[in-house]
Amino acid sequence: MPKAFPPEFRRDVVAVARKGEAPISQIAKDFGISESCLHRWLKIADTDDGNRPGTTTTESVELRELRKRAKLLEQENEILRRAAAYFAKEISPK
Repeated sequence: MPKAFPPEFRRDVVAVARKGEAPISQIAKDFGISESCLHRWLKIADTDDGNRPGTTTTESVELRELRKRAKLLEQENEILRRAAAYFAKEISPK
């Protein structure tokens, strides 16, 4: 897994790249990251700033958390359904 860079570092690199004073390849080299990484950061920043359509970072985090919660609730529901069926079988007259 690639090393994670702090958000402040990413913001600084994106800000330098957006100034357009140097080529992307040179900026990436100066900051010790790959060109593709810088392109991805620029794309993410454009989406987060509303300059490009897509899911923002905060929306992605929220969606991920909601999916986890939905999965947990489905598991809990399945357990309760099975427990109810088990107890209904035990209580019913034979």
